[in-house]
Amino acid sequence: MSAATDAVPVAAPSSALGQSVHDSLVVARRNLIRMSRIPEMVIFGLIQPIMFVVLFTYVFGGSMQIGGSTSATDYKNFLMAGIFAQTVTFATASSGAGIADDMHKGLIDRFRSLPMARGAVLTGRTLADLVQTALTLLVLAIVALLVGWRVGSDGGTNAGKVLGAFGLLLLLGYAFTWIGALIGLSVRTPEAATSGGLIWLFPVTFISNAFVDTGNMTPWLRHIAEWNPFSATVQACRVLFANPGQSPSDAWPMVHPVWASLIYSLLIIVIFRTLAVRKYRSATA
Repeated sequence: MSAATDAVPVAAPSSALGQSVHDSLVVARRNLIRMSRIPEMVIFGLIQPIMFVVLFTYVFGGSMQIGGSTSATDYKNFLMAGIFAQTVTFATASSGAGIADDMHKGLIDRFRSLPMARGAVLTGRTLADLVQTALTLLVLAIVALLVGWRVGSDGGTNAGKVLGAFGLLLLLGYAFTWIGALIGLSVRTPEAATSGGLIWLFPVTFISNAFVDTGNMTPWLRHIAEWNPFSATVQACRVLFANPGQSPSDAWPMVHPVWASLIYSLLIIVIFRTLAVRKYRSATA
């Protein structure tokens, strides 16, 4: 079955918004079917975060100082929010590569020949990536529990807060996939999209509070790390998970991490979705 056939609307809604939502879901379904037919895409996507959990837990655990303690258990509980956030943001590279691959094969031109909302191609792709990210996050949480991670290790929490933390992680991951979509539309090959999608992620994820306490950084670097949108989500998850956090800070994102995480993620979605759809229209015109 061709991709064009998969994307044909069955019953087009009357309103423009309804048409856009319908088309986005059809494209998302097409991408999910494609993922199910290529299981190695999902399997390889799971291996990397699991390796990070094991390596950071057993290699660095006991050598990192968290709250004045070098306890491996404390670092394990401190670490997991950062690993979760890193995992959802690294999905950006595969999202950009997938879109670049569709562009390279001419599939986007086939979609353009159909009576469908133009933004639906990108929205459907990012929604499908969100589903894959949620699956990866579920598996990663199970692995984290197996290696000893526990919620409520630094106080009380509840199921609602834990689900809220995972919701913030998925929102951040969805926001970053729009950055990946823009990168995928801006390069010529999937290989370039993969490289371009990873280069900027390393400083974003490592100049943060994900793996170390920012209180141990030099002042100028600590300032950058604490205002990093990635750090806000990590800190919000630690608060909601009731896991050990970083040293006290006066930076607004660290004082109000949940609100900061929501605001950052929504801003990224609005800005980069607008840029990506605009780029899509000009790149395929």
